[in-house]
Amino acid sequence: MPATKPRSDEAATKAHLVTVRMSVADIARFLQDNLGQRLTARIANLSDHRQVGKWASGENAPRPEAEERLRAALQVFQLIQDAESLYTARAWLIGMNPQLDDKAPLGVIAEGHYRDVMIAARAYVDGG
Repeated sequence: MPATKPRSDEAATKAHLVTVRMSVADIARFLQDNLGQRLTARIANLSDHRQVGKWASGENAPRPEAEERLRAALQVFQLIQDAESLYTARAWLIGMNPQLDDKAPLGVIAEGHYRDVMIAARAYVDGG
């Protein structure tokens, strides 16, 4: 009997495609709409949360490090949302996670540990 692919494989590929096809303004707008301006700013390590609104409107663009964080957050959000729901994705990102030493995934993304968060998200989707 062939081994079945983990549920997260297909969802991760889909989340990746969504993320790379979106402009940074669209990503900032999506995260702002679903997480709020302050949490989105926290992901990007911004002290001024209003900057997120400027990114979302296309008025300004984030620095490369901030864009990297936003794209990582969106990819994880999309992975969880595709498997569960928008509300679950939001809760998963802001809640304490035992696989991340009880840190919130969005804080871990802000620290630059994207891969750790993706591993935890895939484990969640696969039921672990």
